[in-house]
Amino acid sequence: MASMTIRNLDETLKKRLRIRAAIHGRSMEDEARDILRSALATSEPSRSLVQSIRARLESTGGVELDIPTREPIRDAPDFER
Repeated sequence: MASMTIRNLDETLKKRLRIRAAIHGRSMEDEARDILRSALATSEPSRSLVQSIRARLESTGGVELDIPTREPIRDAPDFER
């Protein structure tokens, strides 16, 4: 089994974890393990980064951007001179 240390945990969050662990009759470590297990047990369909960004920004209505026309590629410089 692997070990993990969580640093810089907000005191309020730590207190809530301690209370939740006490309610369930477990240690804080066991409660955190159960929370992680539950959170990662759900199988959400994987999305690409683009799909995730679009889903998050969808409610803003989006932005229409004018795409400039492309210019022809210029000739490569001549270094022989």
